[in-house]
Formats: sequence, C-alpha cells, structure tokens
Amino acid sequence: MSDAIWWLLLNHETLKPDYKYASFNSRYDKLLQKRSISYLPYRESRCIIPASAFIEGLGDKKTYHKIELQKSAIAFGGLYKEYFKRETGEIVYSASIITLPPLVPQWNEIHPNSMPLMLDFEDEELVAKWLDPDFKEVEEFEDALVPGAHKDMVISKIGKPSKWNPISDSFIIRK
Repeated sequence: MSDAIWWLLLNHETLKPDYKYASFNSRYDKLLQKRSISYLPYRESRCIIPASAFIEGLGDKKTYHKIELQKSAIAFGGLYKEYFKRETGEIVYSASIITLPPLVPQWNEIHPNSMPLMLDFEDEELVAKWLDPDFKEVEEFEDALVPGAHKDMVISKIGKPSKWNPISDSFIIRK
C-alpha cells in the first residue's frame, strides 16, 4: 500500500500535477493508443485503488451521488507512475483511475460521461495478473473493461460532496 498523487502525469521538476493534461482518470479507449499517456502504464504499472464508496457529480455543480457496492469494498482498476525526487531521494507515486463508458440508462442521471473501472477483488487470478508488472497480455483484461460492477450498486443522492449527506432514499442498480 502506497500513497499517491491522484494525477498520473506530474511535472518532472516540481512533481506536482501537470495541468496541461487532465490525467486524474485514464479513459479505457486510450489504453490501446500507443501515443497516449496511459498506454505504457497499462502494460507496466497497474494498481488497485481501494475505497468504501465514491462520489459522482452530474456536472451541474449541484447534483451528486454517493455510490457503494452492496456489502463490499471497491477495488478501482488504476494505473500508476513512479517519479524520483532528486532533492530527497524519495520515490513519489502518481495514479489515475481507469474510466469506462456509462453503465446503464440510470447512470446518465449520475454521471453521463463515464464510470470507474471496479475490479472484482475476489477474483484472485484477475487481481494477481492485474498487479503483476511482468504480465503484458493486456487483452486478457477485455472482460474487465466492460462497464458494470461485480456487486449491486447502492446509489444515494447527497447534498454536498464534502458531507456525504443523503437527501433522498437510496436505490440499487443491479449487477
């Protein structure tokens, strides 16, 4: 387990997010494009980012939802990069979450552009291959790169992302 900056591409001098490139997420369709910033990390430095829940916004700055997997933790499929901080000799990690197309029509009311890749962490073979930097046969991950979740998703509309305060009854999106 390591801390990481949630931004894949850092400025090599400052080791802070390089805002010329939005790299907090890595789109699934860019994983196969040789010139994209996620192409090599997808083959060499995949990671799992654990969470108990996450927040998605509709984009209108007022509609937010908390998403949980029913009776399960979340294992986001991600990518990471390693940077060397010359002044201190420490290693700094950066990471991004892979995003997929929206799941089902209901998802359009949550986040119409994408949804995060959620790996089934109970699939030991998948997890072992995902975390193995020597495993290069990424075509074996095709089934994992399909929108969905391995458990039912519990969706709660919330008032503020900082408070996670439910403002209506939860609903479920079945796996």
